[in-house]
Amino acid sequence: MKGIVFTEFLDLVEKKFGIEMVDSIIENSKLASGGVYTSIGTYSFSEMLQLLQHLSSKSGISIDNLLLIYGEHFFSVVEKSYPGLLATYKDPIEMLSSIENHIHVEVRKIYPDAELPTFIVEEKKINSLIMVYKSSRSMHHFGLGLMNKTFEHFKSSAEIVLEKIKEDGTEVRFIINKN
Repeated sequence: MKGIVFTEFLDLVEKKFGIEMVDSIIENSKLASGGVYTSIGTYSFSEMLQLLQHLSSKSGISIDNLLLIYGEHFFSVVEKSYPGLLATYKDPIEMLSSIENHIHVEVRKIYPDAELPTFIVEEKKINSLIMVYKSSRSMHHFGLGLMNKTFEHFKSSAEIVLEKIKEDGTEVRFIINKN
C-alpha cells in the first residue's frame, strides 16, 4: 500500500482526534515501519489494519465508518493535488464509470507499483451506475467516501447502496442513483 495512504490517514487522525491519538495508535501497533511513512514508500496493508483497529477501539467508531470518513478526506487531497484530472469530467456518473480505464491509469503513472482495486461497470445510464469493487483488501467504505465527495464536487447527490458479494467485503456491488 502506498505511503500517501498512510501519511494522509495519520494527518486526518491528528486533525480529528489530536496528536496524542496518533501517538497512541502507532505505539499500540506492531508496525514494521515503526509508524514512519513517506508518501512515495510502500508499506504492508496489515499496518493500516492495525492503525484502523486501534483507532476504532479508542474512538468507538467502526472501521467501516472510519474508512468512509477517510475516503471523504482523501478526496480533498485529490482535489488539491490533481485538479486537472477532475476538470476532465462534467458529471459524477461519468467520472465514477471511468475509474478503471482513466483514473487508475493516471494513478499508475505516478505510483507504478500501486495495488489498486478493480471497478467493473455492470450498467451505466445517464443518472445511474452499477459497478463492482474487487480487491484483496476490504476498503469499500473508503471508496464510498470518495464517491460521496465526487457527487458533492459536482454539486449533486446520489443514493449509493452497497451489496456485499463476498461477506469479507473484498467484492462489493455499488448501486448508484443520482438524485
